[in-house]
Amino acid sequence: MDLELLDYLEGFITEERKERFKNVLEERTKRITVAIEDVYQMHNTSAVVRSCDVFGIQEAHLIESRFGKRLDAQIAMGSQKWVDVFRYQTTSDCIHQLKDQGYKIIATTPHNDSCLLNDFEIEGKTALFFGTEKGGLSKEVLDKADGFLKIPMVGFTESLNISVSAAIILQALTKKLKEDANNWQLTSEEKLMKQLDWTKKSIRSIDDVLARYYKEK
Repeated sequence: MDLELLDYLEGFITEERKERFKNVLEERTKRITVAIEDVYQMHNTSAVVRSCDVFGIQEAHLIESRFGKRLDAQIAMGSQKWVDVFRYQTTSDCIHQLKDQGYKIIATTPHNDSCLLNDFEIEGKTALFFGTEKGGLSKEVLDKADGFLKIPMVGFTESLNISVSAAIILQALTKKLKEDANNWQLTSEEKLMKQLDWTKKSIRSIDDVLARYYKEK
């Protein structure tokens, strides 16, 4: 982590923005992450990424094997700048990557009653998988899942829009995480890395600014 570079670049942003970055980073977590599998409607993927930003989820994983890129910058309203988005060609690649990082795979589905949202316990790193609007998650995710999660519903409709489901679940689980868990925040090193990243993204002509910095050094 180049602290001298961060100090130099922060001279190009306001004190208010600098403090805003620090305050937001205090609420960020990687203990929970989100994976979105082959969602057709672009606005749904973008809205989920926006919810990740709103509720402090630092990373989102997009599986785009069937419909191509599904993130719309206008709908995400800039949240893709603040949330780290990882893209995958296959569901297998995404699951393998997350399991290698120590995440439990949790399939969100209205068709499995084994654990309702209010009863869900966050045990270690948790990756929440959300599926397509009509078909839900693939058989591969359901077969490889370490657990399931269902939003309790009492009406005639058996499912919610994916972006609504994600918002409900993320709000509930991040609240529970902050109340019950320890060490849910980013590490000091991770905070500094994101602070540098966000500062770079806030400076116009950043390439010219960086070139001048390294030339002066």
